Amino acid sequence: MLETDKVFAGSIPENYDRHMVPLIFAPYAANLALCAADLSPHSVLEIAAGTGVVTRALAPKLAASASFIITDLNQPMLDYAASQQPADNRIQWRQADAMGLPFEDATFDLICCQFGAMFFPDRTTAYREAKRVLKPGTHFLFNVWDRIEENIFADDITNALVKIFPNDPPRFLARTPHGYHDKSVIQGDLERAGFSHVAIETRAEISRAASARAVAVAYCQGTPLRKEIEARDLNKLEEATDVAEAAIAKKHGASAVAAKIQAHAITAVV
Repeated sequence: MLETDKVFAGSIPENYDRHMVPLIFAPYAANLALCAADLSPHSVLEIAAGTGVVTRALAPKLAASASFIITDLNQPMLDYAASQQPADNRIQWRQADAMGLPFEDATFDLICCQFGAMFFPDRTTAYREAKRVLKPGTHFLFNVWDRIEENIFADDITNALVKIFPNDPPRFLARTPHGYHDKSVIQGDLERAGFSHVAIETRAEISRAASARAVAVAYCQGTPLRKEIEARDLNKLEEATDVAEAAIAKKHGASAVAAKIQAHAITAVV
């Protein structure tokens, strides 16, 4: 993973929430929120919260007496998430790095994280931090994407961008969001961090958008893929988006497109 893979700033938070959340994140957020709520937690920590799709799904399901701390490494993402969340005195917003959580030992009875673990520079260290701040016998719930070939739009766009940058194609999507998919590696990282009873469920969903253009804008302008494109040529963002749109339209049609997405839902017990 490159350092720029972790930067979600500028116009990315708004585009991410507007385009990427309904395209691929919403169904997994709903499932994660249901699984979390079923555990009836009273002290919840969310790490790598992004623009708050899980926060918005989970907060209404928590008890009135619950506390809910939402964190992200990127302050712009956290600010955007807070701006979209109704006022709620149970919620605190804190910028925090999963590699060194600013909380006391055994503080929480649930930690959740949607599609953040792929960005951790040392996952075992991050998992040890999660275990440290969890109470004994409690749960860590998180999702990661399966390999890019199981996530059709992401794969289509990655392949399409080779046409513009044949000598140095942008590989952000394959490298980072879809780069941590081996279930045996995930389980091993959690076990080395001290977690037990690791369960991994692979869940397929359907990604839907109103048009091929919407998919292209979501990936090319609402993720750090944008920075990879602009790093190669500041003037080629629109061309790259057009090429991505054409690839999606050729394969899936120009309007009302749909394709498979797939992720792993992980439960680990302290």
